[in-house]
Amino acid sequence: MEEDMQVTSSPVAAHTVTAALERAARALCYVHGVHPNEPMGAAPSWMHYLPEVQAVLEAVRDPSTKMSLAGNHQLNLRSGAQIDERDVETTWRAMVDAALSER
Repeated sequence: MEEDMQVTSSPVAAHTVTAALERAARALCYVHGVHPNEPMGAAPSWMHYLPEVQAVLEAVRDPSTKMSLAGNHQLNLRSGAQIDERDVETTWRAMVDAALSER
């Protein structure tokens, strides 16, 4: 389980950030040619990308039909079996793959 960390030194906002959000924000830094730990004001650069990460996650919160079908397919492959973390991870990856293929 990912640990949460309290962000209080960021000019972006004082809020809790999960490790996944941090990873996404750091990835955006690299896309923009910025080192994630480079200071930007009182906080590392990655913290300034959190609003963009949140906007993207909110934009893809509701899966497309293609994503839903891909997830449903993965769940039906194991129909009747107990769904565990691996099943959920496989389903999520299938949905993300479907989203990426919609470009």
